[in-house]
Amino acid sequence: MPEMQHEILHLSNVSRNFGGLRALRDVSISVSKGEVLGLIGPNGAGKTTLVNTVCGVTPASAGVVTFDGRDITRVKTYQAARLGLSRTFQIVQPFAEFSALDNVAAAALFSQPGESWKSARLEARTHLAFVGLEAQADQCAATLTLAMRKRLELAKALAMKPKLLFLDEVNAGLNSIEVERATKLIHQLAARGITIVMIEHLMKVVLNVCTRIAVLHNGELIADGAPRDVIKNQAVVDAYLGQQYAQRNAARG
Repeated sequence: MPEMQHEILHLSNVSRNFGGLRALRDVSISVSKGEVLGLIGPNGAGKTTLVNTVCGVTPASAGVVTFDGRDITRVKTYQAARLGLSRTFQIVQPFAEFSALDNVAAAALFSQPGESWKSARLEARTHLAFVGLEAQADQCAATLTLAMRKRLELAKALAMKPKLLFLDEVNAGLNSIEVERATKLIHQLAARGITIVMIEHLMKVVLNVCTRIAVLHNGELIADGAPRDVIKNQAVVDAYLGQQYAQRNAARG
């Protein structure tokens, strides 16, 4: 039996309200060090709100968030980054006038303020090489294709030296070849031991990459477990996957 990894993130009865709207409702979930958790559910289910709540963008209205043994329920975004929480954004917005290299270097400096600009730029080259953007290092970010900007977003997140990395729909808008490339990068990150929580609509990618799946619906956690079990869960089929997907999956055995 492999040794159980210790818990790195825990949400205990976390809720987030926006006026009269309850975007998260008493969500309790744990993430173990080194695992790849898929976070799925319909649009508006609360997936990005959950990430924002953990990262300090929109703090929890109720409940407790613990990261690496520390209560981070009320931390600011820069504090979360310095603790080792990093993320990509669904809508990629690099510093358009900066080069790809300087975008990544800026992310490094944000999370490690003591670092020099020179060392941040050297480190940035390594991250750009990892995501396959070495040749575009000096190119203005505004001129990059969507697929390249998605990879730049990943390089920026890696420059923050994450213990836990949130990936918010890194495959949205990509073609099948680009999705394959992104999936390979995620496998490589997981092999490095980085804990990953990924919001993803492409079930093929979720089942290929994730060791566990959690499902949100109307702000509530309706399922959490092994991928093969979650995709057969009737509540998940009804809320998100649909009968056609369930029947195709059953036919595949």
